[in-house]
Amino acid sequence: MPLAWLVLAATKNRRDLFATAPYALGDFSLLGNLGEVFTYNDGIFGRWLANSLLYTVVGSTLSALISVACGYAFHAYEFRHKEKLFGVVLAGILVPATVLQLPLYLMASAAGAVNTYWAYLVPALVNPFGVYLARVFAEGYLPDEVLAAARVDGAGELRLFAHVSFPMLWPGFVTIFLFTFTAIWNNFYGALTMLNDERLYPVSLGLFMWNRSVYQQPELYPLVITGSLVAVVPLVLAFLGLQRFWRSGLTAGAVK
Repeated sequence: MPLAWLVLAATKNRRDLFATAPYALGDFSLLGNLGEVFTYNDGIFGRWLANSLLYTVVGSTLSALISVACGYAFHAYEFRHKEKLFGVVLAGILVPATVLQLPLYLMASAAGAVNTYWAYLVPALVNPFGVYLARVFAEGYLPDEVLAAARVDGAGELRLFAHVSFPMLWPGFVTIFLFTFTAIWNNFYGALTMLNDERLYPVSLGLFMWNRSVYQQPELYPLVITGSLVAVVPLVLAFLGLQRFWRSGLTAGAVK
């Protein structure tokens, strides 16, 4: 129901937004609203959208890759205190992200990274849940016999991971990527803590700043609503575009 209201409200002009019922149609003004969203304040919304795509695509890709590599290592190798270290990873899942924002801010401030792309991007690379999920996928999708056979054939450890293991773990990589993509795209509090230059804002923080000004600038109401609808589209496209990789049994028949 909220999403249906958002779609309908984004098609109304400011007069119809307040003069018509919430789920009633008004004059179709979606194209005009979109034009205003992308031209207001010298097109700052387009900058926010590009920032969000940069944060999420780069951050999600690197985070998923790191998580898969760590999960693979926990599955494929034996080393001292392996399970204790994995317990530390699991403990990291229990810590709410909000609790970490102040320590992360203090660390970024000490490093001189506050109000930079790095302050928002680097913390997103650490994903304890992704490591846990990657180990689960590795245990289910990567038989030990395949690793042993590849080593017998002379594959080095790096090649074993990149050319043998990673293609078999691709569904897990995509799953972690989508979870991380959603988390970074919606990471409002991290952006609010680390960034104060509007040119670095992701779209979630930019819309929040517009929404705070609607009482002084009522003309921003349609922009906030239409911008919110636009902000949902990349998430929908990501899930629709990658859902075909969510399949099981990719390694069926790999072991006779």
